[in-house]
Amino acid sequence: MTHTPATMTAVMHHHYGEADVLSPGTVPVPTPGPRDVLLRVKATALNPADVFLTRGKPAVVRLGLGLRRPRQTIRGSDVAGIVEAVGADVTQWRVGDEVFGEGRATLAEYALAAEDKVTRIPAGITFEAAAATTMAGLAALHGLRVRPVGPGDKVLVIGASGGIGSFAVQMAAAAGATVTGVCSSGNVQAVLDLGAHRVIDYTSESVLDTEERFDLIFDNVAADRMLALEKLTTATGVLLPNSGEPGPDGGALARVTKAAWRGKVLRKRIGVFYSSPNQQDLRALADMLTDGSLTVLMDTMFTLSHGADAMQRVASRHARGKVVVSVP
Repeated sequence: MTHTPATMTAVMHHHYGEADVLSPGTVPVPTPGPRDVLLRVKATALNPADVFLTRGKPAVVRLGLGLRRPRQTIRGSDVAGIVEAVGADVTQWRVGDEVFGEGRATLAEYALAAEDKVTRIPAGITFEAAAATTMAGLAALHGLRVRPVGPGDKVLVIGASGGIGSFAVQMAAAAGATVTGVCSSGNVQAVLDLGAHRVIDYTSESVLDTEERFDLIFDNVAADRMLALEKLTTATGVLLPNSGEPGPDGGALARVTKAAWRGKVLRKRIGVFYSSPNQQDLRALADMLTDGSLTVLMDTMFTLSHGADAMQRVASRHARGKVVVSVP
């Protein structure tokens, strides 16, 4: 029988801004709805999306978050933890189950998750590795479904040492494709260790100068124009832009709009995709972690009291792999 406290520590922000607006505070432990589980958080991983939501940028996100200040003051969605309580209509989970997936306001000691947005953590997999796999692993998995690859295919992963890129390199290599990763000089060996066959160091050469042509280009950085990268695809290849950062094609929303227009109307080899958690794909990631075909490239581990530092590390855009917050 667990004894859930009435209050918990959470890392919060009451104003939009950079990571320094975040600070620990005490708030009530949330109550699960009918289809929710309450998790005792053991680890949460941060993503660029958390940085954008903390900043409240692009401004359009404030339509859902709150125009002047955030209505939801606790960030985070990737979570791994232990089921503390279940809603009245929950049938899949029991108190004590160890699960990972998408939660709500996970930068805290306790967090809620919909019962169908989490799955069981495999034996031998740490809470930290499970949490780190959720959003980035799903994005890589869903992106690679836009243009499935296999033996004989060539894949270019730009931002290969980042969260999504590091998973995409492994998945494409495991499928039998020949993978070229793009990263900085300090991350070359890490990307090769993930399964890349070749690495382009963007600090010394431009990816646009390569003479290779690729069946899939997974661009997680957006440093080059889409139309320039599209020229590097084969006749049946696809460019997949996937970055929320501003670039030469504009911000995230402008890039998605342009990609859809150019792909469907101008018949350019540019694709778009939407990634959302579901149990079937979370189980697929769990299986990959179990059989060793997927490992987590871990950048830094922070404690909850240093949640602001974790957010700053993600915001720096120099993290090698995933940034994780461990909760005792």
